[in-house]
Amino acid sequence: MNRLAKSQSPYLRQHADNPVEWWEWGPEAFAEAERRGVPVLLSVGYAACHWCHVMAHESFEDEATAEFLNGRFVAVKVDREERPDVDAVYMEAVQAATGQGGWPMTVFLTPGKEPFYFGTYFPPEPRHGMPSFRQVLEGVDKAWTGRRAEVAEVAARIGRDLAERASVYAVGSGVGEVPGEGELHAAVVELTRSFDERRGGFGGAPKFPPSMVLEFLLRHHARTGSAAALQMVERTCEAMARGGIYDQLGGGFARYAVDATWTVPHFEKMLYDNALLLRVYLHLWRATGEERARRVALETADFLLRELRTPEGGFASALDADSPDPASGKNAEGAYYAWTPGQLEAVLGEADAALAVELFDVTGTFEHGSSVLQRPKDPQDEEKYAEIRAKLFEARAGRPAPARDDKVVAAWNGLAVAALAETGALLERPDLVEAAERAADLLIAVHLTADGRLLRTSRDGRAGANAGVLEDYADTAEGFLALYAVTGESSWLQLAGELLDVVLRHFTDDVSGALYDTADDAEQLIRRPQDPTDNATPSGWTAAAAALLTYAAYTGSARHRTAAERALGIVSALGTRAPRFIGWGLAAAEALLDGPREVAVVGPADDPARAALHLAALRSTAPGAVVAVGEPGGSGEPGDAEVPLLADRPLLDGRPAAYVCRHFVCERPTADPAELAERLRD
Repeated sequence: MNRLAKSQSPYLRQHADNPVEWWEWGPEAFAEAERRGVPVLLSVGYAACHWCHVMAHESFEDEATAEFLNGRFVAVKVDREERPDVDAVYMEAVQAATGQGGWPMTVFLTPGKEPFYFGTYFPPEPRHGMPSFRQVLEGVDKAWTGRRAEVAEVAARIGRDLAERASVYAVGSGVGEVPGEGELHAAVVELTRSFDERRGGFGGAPKFPPSMVLEFLLRHHARTGSAAALQMVERTCEAMARGGIYDQLGGGFARYAVDATWTVPHFEKMLYDNALLLRVYLHLWRATGEERARRVALETADFLLRELRTPEGGFASALDADSPDPASGKNAEGAYYAWTPGQLEAVLGEADAALAVELFDVTGTFEHGSSVLQRPKDPQDEEKYAEIRAKLFEARAGRPAPARDDKVVAAWNGLAVAALAETGALLERPDLVEAAERAADLLIAVHLTADGRLLRTSRDGRAGANAGVLEDYADTAEGFLALYAVTGESSWLQLAGELLDVVLRHFTDDVSGALYDTADDAEQLIRRPQDPTDNATPSGWTAAAAALLTYAAYTGSARHRTAAERALGIVSALGTRAPRFIGWGLAAAEALLDGPREVAVVGPADDPARAALHLAALRSTAPGAVVAVGEPGGSGEPGDAEVPLLADRPLLDGRPAAYVCRHFVCERPTADPAELAERLRD
């Protein structure tokens, strides 16, 4: 066992029995490289990464390769989910040098952390124009020992280039005025150009769920009535829900589809994808009443609770793509999820198996005759379909399950908290709200330090050592704000404000309003990472802007609203040119343009009339709406903390009432849920 045996990261522990003498990222590893006068091999991946496993089996478990590597390099292994800052900085260098990126990421560094050679996956033997990993090691070693000055010059030049990139969004550069009606309309028009009208989604293969863009399009439709925006959402959500990317038996979405038709998934299941998509399908149901969207939302929520919830109440990061094949016993991608006609017959019998082949389109997707299950059309007999589905789900539970990366990431749990809280409230599932509260409690108890700072990860109820990055603060605040809207407990609003104050103090450029991914007192890398564009999750920049905007609407804080507006200036620069990569920023801009719509619902906590008004408010699609609920007089529940939005809101003739204010002008209160819903549609 090497040094990684003591790591908290499940990904690093996967490499604990490698013959490679791995180090974790830290000053000790680079001091060792300096002492020995050798370069650093930086290998970055994550636990559910299929090709990370492949490279590990082929190269890192090979004794001869490990012996060469140990003698000539200091090998550092990084879990990108624990250290997104390290991943971001060096991934930018990889993409700039090679034109592409991905994981596993392989970078060679000087002892001063400067990169000078880059790649991703390298095979054990040369193939498809790629050198073998051993050839790469030998080539880098030869350059390091024979042309050290040249390597140093290259490393210094790359370091300077990366430092210059860091200034792109600094001091007014690239940050403009907040987007208006014209920019948001132009973003929708640009999205129609890459929209796949026949199969949904944007672009060709591979296809990733465009969660942030779909949220923007739903809000744009709600604000403008745009039929084109809603059509793109409906077509994409239907195609994903019918395709193999969606688990037709257990609910939940795989990371992406390798094809353009959403048929064959890359089978890893990530917490962040499912939290984001849960919210999209919920909001689609809220906008249209579509039963499919409601079903998928509830099934996805149940998947989160059943398969990703940890004993401490948080949510694990991911499920692996690979699991042992029931036939061969060897690990294979998708083995847990795929079925052959023979396997169906063994569970269902001949007649029902023939029906299942038709219902799930089992046509031999893969080489060995198995198929991922789809739902190409709705069954005529829903009761029979449910019976077959339940039998297959029970049988599948007996298969060897994919491994679970059970570390809890603050940001992704914040996204899950928001999604589950809203789903529980809107679809009247109190157990989902309770699950959201329990996850939020874990974030407070384990991830939040005494000085109000967040730690990035925890495992088994113990916090890791890595500092939270911008997305951790922004997404956790988003989750707390959603909990406040649903429960009316003012402590969630207060906690969100404390996290956002850290964002303003430690992550924000005072001159330009631009945001950085790491705090001003975080570990210094070769540059301070900063990126306003979405990746698999909303960018920390635009997530912070959205949370700041919501918090300002609740509290009336001009400071927080100004910070949100300054941060959203970047959306004007990028939204019309590359809307697929700044969807969360566009969604926040829709809220800014529509609101604030401040909805205050007051009445006794146990009064059904108050509950009806509260539900009507939460079901509003207005992008700029924020909802507060509480006792008359401005007190939150429980506790006595005053919520500004509830202040001076009396009952209406002794009955619970709802107050709606927009653009700082208030309408007369109403006690009628239908009237409240109509006002919020206006």
